[in-house]
Amino acid sequence: MSGAGLSESMTGKLDRETLSELVLARTGAANPDLLAGPAFGEDAAAIRVGGETLVVSTDPISLAAERIGQLAVAVASNDVAACGGRPEFLLCTVLLPRADTTVLDTITGQLDAESTRLGLTIAGGHTEVVAGLDRPLCSLTCFGVADRFVSTSGAAPGDRILLTKGAGIEATGVLATDFRDRLDLPAETLDRATAALDDLSVMPETAVLAPVATAMHDPTEGGVLEGLIEIALASRTTLDVDRDAIHVREETRAVCDALDVDPLRVLGSGALLATVGADDVDDVSNALAEEGIVAAEIGRVERGEASVRIGGRRYTEPIRDDMYALWDE
Repeated sequence: MSGAGLSESMTGKLDRETLSELVLARTGAANPDLLAGPAFGEDAAAIRVGGETLVVSTDPISLAAERIGQLAVAVASNDVAACGGRPEFLLCTVLLPRADTTVLDTITGQLDAESTRLGLTIAGGHTEVVAGLDRPLCSLTCFGVADRFVSTSGAAPGDRILLTKGAGIEATGVLATDFRDRLDLPAETLDRATAALDDLSVMPETAVLAPVATAMHDPTEGGVLEGLIEIALASRTTLDVDRDAIHVREETRAVCDALDVDPLRVLGSGALLATVGADDVDDVSNALAEEGIVAAEIGRVERGEASVRIGGRRYTEPIRDDMYALWDE
C-alpha cells in the first residue's frame, strides 16, 4: 500500500507526511524509560538503563558499493556520536544478492578494519543471501552511552551554527570510487577525493561539542543543506546561513563539478552541524582548533518560520540528494 505522496520509483527518504502517518505514529507500547524516541530529524534513540543513558541508532547502506563496509560503520557510529553518545558496540546485518565469498570477504574485512580503527566492537549481527537484491546491503545498529543527550531539535534563537570539516565529504569519496570511470580528472585529485572516506568519523568533534551544544546533527543523505533543514524543522526555528562560509574542499568541488551535483546537496557524512550559544562559540571554536578540527561559523538561529535561508532562497521542506540521479542513470 502506498502512503500519502509515496512514489514507487522514489529513492531515498520518505516525505514527511508519509513518515509521520505510517512510521512515526506506530511505535508500539509506551515505555517511560524511552527518553527520546522516533521523530523527524532525530537519528538516534535515548533509553534509560539504570542510571545511564543508552544511545542507539540503526542505518542501512546499499547504494555505495566500493567501500560499503567502511561507510556503514562510519554512518552508524556518527549518529550515536552526534547525539552526545560514545559509540562502543555494533550489530552488523549483511545481506547479499548471491553467495559470493569474495564480496563477503571484502565487506566483513572493511567492517572489521574500520571498527578496529574507531575502537568499536562488533557484538553480533546476521548474514545471509536474499533473493531479489541487485547489490549488497549493510545495516548496522550502534550502541553507546551518553553523559548528556543532544537532540537535533534543541537549536534556539540566538544560537550560532557551526560546521566541521566541510560539505560533501562522504560524497567526495563515493564519487571518486563508484563513479571513477566517469571522472576525467587528474589521478592526484581522484586519490585525494578517495582519501575522504578515511575522514568520515565525527567522534573527535562531538567529544568537544557535546558538553555545550544545544543541537547536533550528522548531515548524511541530502548533505549539509538537508542537515540544516532537518535542524530547522525539528527545532521550529529559522536558520540564516551564509553559503560562502561553508567550506568545500578542492577535490570535493572538482568531483561535484565534473558530475554536475551541488556539494551542499550530496552525501555529507564526515561533517558535523552544531548549534551553540553565542557566549560559547569562541571557546568551542578554539577547543576544536586545538584538536586540529577545522570548523567554521556559518550562520545563526532566529525566531520565525521553520526554514533555512541560504543563497537567496528559503527551504521549508526536505530536499532530495543530488547523487540519486547518478545512480538512477
